Formats: sequence, structure tokens, C-alpha cells
Amino acid sequence: MSLPEALLYIDGKMRPAAGNKTYDNIGPWTGEVVGKAADASAADVDEAIAAARRAFDTTDWSSNHALRFELMKKYRDLLHANRDRLVQIARVEVGSAIGAAFRAQVDFALGGADGLLECFPRVTWEEDRGLRNEQGFDTQRIVTHEAMGVVGAITPWNVPLYVNVGKVVAALLAGCTVVLKPAPDTPLMGSIMGELAIEAGLPPGVFNVVTSADPAMAGEMLTKDPRVDLISFTGSTAVGKKIMENGAASLKRVFLELGGKSAYIVLDDAPNFPMAVMSSMVVFHAGQGCAYPTRLLVPKTRYAEACKALEMAYGGFASKWGHYEEPTCIMGPLISKRQLERVKGYVEIGKQEGARLLAGGNVRTDKGGGFFIEPTCFVDVRNDMRIAQEEIFGPVLVVIPYEDEDEAIRIANDSIYGLGGAVVGSPERAVKVAKRIRAGSISVNGGVSITGDLPFGGYKHSGMGREWGVEGIEEFLETKAIGIRVS
Repeated sequence: MSLPEALLYIDGKMRPAAGNKTYDNIGPWTGEVVGKAADASAADVDEAIAAARRAFDTTDWSSNHALRFELMKKYRDLLHANRDRLVQIARVEVGSAIGAAFRAQVDFALGGADGLLECFPRVTWEEDRGLRNEQGFDTQRIVTHEAMGVVGAITPWNVPLYVNVGKVVAALLAGCTVVLKPAPDTPLMGSIMGELAIEAGLPPGVFNVVTSADPAMAGEMLTKDPRVDLISFTGSTAVGKKIMENGAASLKRVFLELGGKSAYIVLDDAPNFPMAVMSSMVVFHAGQGCAYPTRLLVPKTRYAEACKALEMAYGGFASKWGHYEEPTCIMGPLISKRQLERVKGYVEIGKQEGARLLAGGNVRTDKGGGFFIEPTCFVDVRNDMRIAQEEIFGPVLVVIPYEDEDEAIRIANDSIYGLGGAVVGSPERAVKVAKRIRAGSISVNGGVSITGDLPFGGYKHSGMGREWGVEGIEEFLETKAIGIRVS
């Protein structure tokens, strides 16, 4: 397991950090060094911001819609052409099992880029609002939509390519210029996007990538610098609040896609109740997904049946995870030792709170030197327990019984989060329940509610604004009204 060095991409060039400073890129499967990454200094970040500002202010990038569209199609095609490289990075750097690396890590990102390009022609750049007589004379009114300016894109480690594409491609299509700061754990998945930008012929400065071992330095600079007009951040709610504070002084536009504790509601009339329950297992990419439903809500009248189905499902899955070379494997290690300790800590909290551990919960050192913990399921959970209220970001499912449909909806909404969710039941009833859940994306009977052409984002502490789709491009636009006196 080895990866090339992740370089900075600033003002159209791939280069090392100041003083050739680097840091170790640690592989989640082994816990060992798999590569090096450029460790940007404050001066490097400043140069990237200056390049993005210059490209926005002194070139026609923001106004030449046709040029942007053609270049971003080339960029999208290069992402597709490099699919195998991207999968390898996802496997080694992100710790993704093969089954998850091809799907969520890379193919969802490529499909997302396709979706954004499909949406681009639907963006309205200018609207004729017609004549209106005000103050005794006629005025012709035009409303224009134009690029916001320089974007600071701050992205997480769990599905880095997917989130990078969602922010960078949308912002560039909108006519903004971008400084991307990837998470320290996944630098190469950001750096390779700079490499492909050169190959696609993107003008210098419109896109920049800065990697750093320091999780806060570059982000602090981006969120406080008055030359940056908008921050698009995906990550924890706590950091999102800090970004809002930092951006307040310069009144930055802020887009936040934050945490989640999504509910998976199985109704008593679900067509195949045992299978619906089994499908709730939190195992894909070790549960490291912000919109992943991690609270399973089942009717009390079928609670024993649900627990038995889960016991069978987790028992059958016990030998099917943590295999690097197995094509069907969808669960590997957690991203880091720090994350492993966090998840293990929540397992202990669950036990202390009185929940019953139905499956898993153990760190698995026999899997190797990486960061492995078993797929875990708690039953007999109350919604006021910490394991039901706080985002764990690991392979931990909590199961909560409910009396009736209204209580299921109340429990689902009894959370500071509102990012995703799922409902399984007879179609008409399940849709009615989905519409009552306070969250941004709801799957009904397995339907896909998160794709590149649909808006994605959260209610409440899960954030503000929308990513992907036409709405995701429009997040990066300002609106201007022009009145022209004609008589």
C-alpha cells in the first residue's frame, strides 16, 4: 500500500509546500504510512487565496458561461477516465472496502459531476421582469444572477471525492473561483483534483488546493480572510458553528452541511418486515456517513421479531467485513485511531446507559494494525440516551421501539439534527410519514433521495443551504436587480 505524494495546486501549478515541508499520510487498513502530503504554511494558503481572488477579479471566468461549461465537461471526463486511480486512493487513503470504494467513494462522485453538468443549462442567469410604472415613468426591470466570488471549500475525510466534487464543480460552474482545503486524513483525493485541472486546461487561479497536517490553520484563514466571499463546509456541527463565528466579521455567505442522526422507520405494514429490518444494518463504509440512518424505529408489536431479525443479520455478517481484497466487501476500518477511540467510547456509553448490546462492540486487533471495530447494534434504547442523540460516525445502530405512527414521527423529529432518513411501509402511508419528518432527504421503500441532480442539505443543526442539483449551483450566486428608465 503506497501512494504518490499529495502536492499543493496553486495558481495553475502543482508544487510542494514552502520549505518542502510534508506530513505522513496514514493508511486506515494498516495504521502505517502510505505516502506523504505537502504541509502547507500560512504563506502557501495566502498565495492560494490571492490567486483565486486575482482570477475572479481580472479574468472573464465569472462571465464566460460557455467557456466554463466546456472546460468543466473536460474535467468531468477526466474524472471518469481516472476512475481506477481514484478507487485506489479511496481504498488506501480513505480505508474504503472495494464494494464501497467503487460505489459511494467514486461512482457516486462521478455520477454527481454528471448530474451537475446536466443541471447547468437550467440555471437562469438573467430574467426579464417586464415594465412597471413607478413615480410617473416606466422602468424596464432585469434580474441577473452572477457568481459570488472566491469560495473556500472545506471538506471531510469520509467520502472526500464525492464532497470535493459537489463543492468544486458546482462553484466553478457558477463562475466562482475556489480554494479547496481537504481534510488532513485524505490529502491525495484533493491533490489529484488539481492535477486533473491542469490536464483539463482550467485557467490558473480559478481552482487551488491546499493540504495541511494542521486541521484548523488553513480553515481559520479561509473563514476569516475578507478576500474570501463564501465558505462551503461539510463536517461536524461544532466546527460549523465556529465557521459561522469566524465568517461573521466579514459577513461571509456560509453553506454548512453538518452532522446527522437520521431515523430509519419501519412501519408495521412493511411488505417484507424482516428484510426491511435487516437492511437497516450500519455497515456500509463502517457507518462513516453523515446522512446514514443510525436510529432504527420499529413498532412495539413487532419488536421481538425485529430483534431476532437483527441478531440473524449481524451474525451472518460477522465474517463478511474487513477484507481488503474481497470485491463484495463493503465495510473496512475506520479512518483513524482517533475515530476508533471515539466509536469505542460510545459503545461504552451505550452499555453504561443501560442499552443491550445485541451484536459487536469490540475492537478487532486480529484484523491487522489498522482501525477496526465490529459492526455494532444496541437494542432496548430510549431516544433520550446519548447513543440515540449524538452522532457516533461509526458502525453503530441503535434500535428504538414505538407505539404508533405518531410516536415514530415524534421520535424521529426529537433530535437536534435533520439531515436524512428512511421509511419502509405501504407506499401511500410511507410517503405521508416521510413528509412529516423534519429532514432534508428521505428514502421511501429504498428509493434513492441523494443524487447529483437533487438538492441535498439539512434542517436544524444539520446545516443550511443545499448542495448538488440546480440548487447546489445557485448557492454560489448573487442576485442583482437592474431598473432601466424608458420614458
